[in-house]
Order: sequence, then C-alpha cells, then structure tokens
Amino acid sequence: MKAIVYQKYGPPDVLELKEVEKPTPKDNEVLVRIYATTVTSGDYRMRSSPASTRFLALLFGMNFGLIRPKNPILGNELAGEIEAVGKDVKLFKEGDQVFGEGSGTYAEYICLPEEGVLAIKPANMTYEEAAAVPFGAHSALFFLRDKGNIQSGQKVLIYGASGGVGTAAVQLAKYFGAEVTGVCSTTNLEMVKSLGADKVIDYTKEDFTKSGQTYDIIYETVGKSSFSRNMSSLKKKGIYLAGNAGLLQIVQMLWTSMIGGKKVIFGPAPERKEDLIFLKGLVEAGKIKPVIDRRYPLEQIAEAHMYVDTGRKKGNVVITVAHNN
Repeated sequence: MKAIVYQKYGPPDVLELKEVEKPTPKDNEVLVRIYATTVTSGDYRMRSSPASTRFLALLFGMNFGLIRPKNPILGNELAGEIEAVGKDVKLFKEGDQVFGEGSGTYAEYICLPEEGVLAIKPANMTYEEAAAVPFGAHSALFFLRDKGNIQSGQKVLIYGASGGVGTAAVQLAKYFGAEVTGVCSTTNLEMVKSLGADKVIDYTKEDFTKSGQTYDIIYETVGKSSFSRNMSSLKKKGIYLAGNAGLLQIVQMLWTSMIGGKKVIFGPAPERKEDLIFLKGLVEAGKIKPVIDRRYPLEQIAEAHMYVDTGRKKGNVVITVAHNN
C-alpha cells in the first residue's frame, strides 16, 4: 500500500511517498480503507520536532522517539470504510463507514482496535468532512467541558479562534451556552462570526488584554500569545486553558498554579471513544461542523505541510486518499 513515511525530524521534505506492507487486522482489530485524513498542528509538531517538543512529549508520557520518529507514518485523523474485521470484533462489520483517530493515518490502510477511538461516520457528512472532526473537537471538548467546566452564561474567550481547535471551540462553547469572544486575524473575522461567536477581536489591531474585559474562561489554542498578559483578563476564580503551550509557557503556568489563586490547565487532550460518539451526535444535530480550508491528495502531503507551517490555515487541511481499485 501507499504511505507517507518519515525517517527523521525536519521540514516538510522529510515526508516521502513509499510502498509499505498492507497491515492485517488482529482478532480484536478492524482494517480501515482510509479515504481522508488531515494535517493537524500535532502532525506539524511531530514532524518538525524541535528538542523542546521532544522533551515535552516525554514529560507527558507520549510515545515519541527522542532521536528519530518511533512511528514512521504520521497522521492522526481518518475517515474511511472497514474492509476486514478480526474474528473477535463485534462493534463493526465489513462495509461500515467510519471516522476517528489513530496513529499512522497517512496511508491507504490502517488497523485499529474495535474499542479504539473509532465510530460510525456521521450520516450527514462526506469522508473529507468527517476526517476533520476528531482532533480539534476532541481537544476543545476536553478542555472546555471536562477541565473548564464550562457553564451557560459564562464569558469565554477563544484565542486562535480560526484554527482547527479554535473553530471547534467556538461552536462547542456556544453549544454549552457561553458568551463567546473569538480572537483571530483580519481575514478570519467573518468566518469566526459565522460559527456563532458573539464578538470577534482582530489581534492585529486590538489587544484584548487592554480592554478591561474579564473572562470566566480563556482558552489559548495556539500557544502564540502572552500568558502573563492574558492572565490579567481572567476573572479571580477563572480558568485558563492552554492546549498548545511551549516550554517557557509551561514553566510560567506551573509557577502561577503554585502561587496564584487562578486555575491553569495545560497538556495534551486524551482521545476517547465516548467523546467521539458524543461529537458525532452534535454533528448530526447540526450543532457543530468542521471548517475546511484546503484539500490536497496524499501525493502532495509535503505541500500541505508547507501550507500548515505558514500558520495561516483556517480550520482544517484535509488529505484525500485515492484507491485505484
């Protein structure tokens, strides 16, 4: 089968299209024929992997190679069709249309445990749309609902509201009844408004920390703003959420957590099947939808990574996987 393989960390050109052995499902696994995957910020970090990223990955117990990639096939999100099932599988059958998360989705096929983060694809979505749901929405759901304990009527600020996680966070925060302020660049203002944000701030023209407004929750999704300044806009009993923090920011957050009264939560979000099923229900009810910026074929995945590296993507970048048969 075709797969995108990388043997070392570095720029997009470390990604190579190769023929590798097609996997065979174990007794408790399903074989998924992948039709679509994505390029997420997590894929970018795994591929480029500066020393600080590798250190943080080890700190959080992630399966990460210190010198070279442990898993030579990148990719985390997928949508496709089940081609074969192991003899013990009961949740799925051949022909099921599915979506979910798994390590190594830049390929034509993948084997996943039936109890893994996999569910029947939302009926009202294409494969490309379904592939763009799990990563961003999973992260936003974990931080806002599980860690932020978001409540109806709260004031919530989403920094990086136009990204893959940010676009999902705006919609989820609105679903939970919050008053949402999105922070993004000029070109993305209207898009973020269309997702339901009550107010949108253009960070190139306005510093939200100088407005005097305070928030119950600040969710920093991209790790590009000043933690210390942001904290000044958090209410006394507010919660600061950071889904993508650098080493220096983590040190600041740990110090603030120890000496301050404000709650700071950071780190990777876990992937859970029950959350994927919950998100599927929201998608089918029309409460959330993925934003897709660009689509690339698998063979052009290096170009897709180059685009994501610019930091200007809106929502999600989808990779389509063609099968000759």
